[in-house]
Amino acid sequence: KAQQGDLAAFNQLVMAYQGTAYSVAYRVMGNSETAADACQDAFLKAYKSIKQYEGGSFKSWLLRIVTNTCYDHLRYKKRRPATSLDDMTDNPDEHNTHLVSDSEAPEDRVLRGELNELIQVGINQLPEDQRVVLVLSDVQGMAYQEIADIIDQPLGTVKSRLSRGRRRLRDFLLEQKELLPGQYRLNL
Repeated sequence: KAQQGDLAAFNQLVMAYQGTAYSVAYRVMGNSETAADACQDAFLKAYKSIKQYEGGSFKSWLLRIVTNTCYDHLRYKKRRPATSLDDMTDNPDEHNTHLVSDSEAPEDRVLRGELNELIQVGINQLPEDQRVVLVLSDVQGMAYQEIADIIDQPLGTVKSRLSRGRRRLRDFLLEQKELLPGQYRLNL
């Protein structure tokens, strides 16, 4: 129905996939405002081009648009760097959107939050191509072939980018060893 221009049907698709799209955009962009902008632009592009959707996995098709839109935003940001006033605020809970478990001790929640922040810093330092593949694989749990379809690259390229991205992230975390919560430190 969405392909025939039914706005209500497209809105249902948006509701079904907005969390996944935002999660990918946030991990790629590293900032909630730019991720939200990229998602909004991606859904607008998807709506305008839904007639060209040829079947198959809608999620893969949509996430391809999301990742390409993120690439566009990152390229634009490189050409015209700007500093967000919101980024200057020191609010560590700003991006804390996960549900809190009643069974989790407050100390464990804080440690997990610190680890998540450190991992996000490491992900943000990866080159764009490695960052996107790592997010789609390790955060979203997508299969290699699905990632290859989304980023329009051969399977071997996906595997090599993922391997390099994981190695860089691991090396970053090892360099930050003292900042890691105790139970996550590797004793090498």
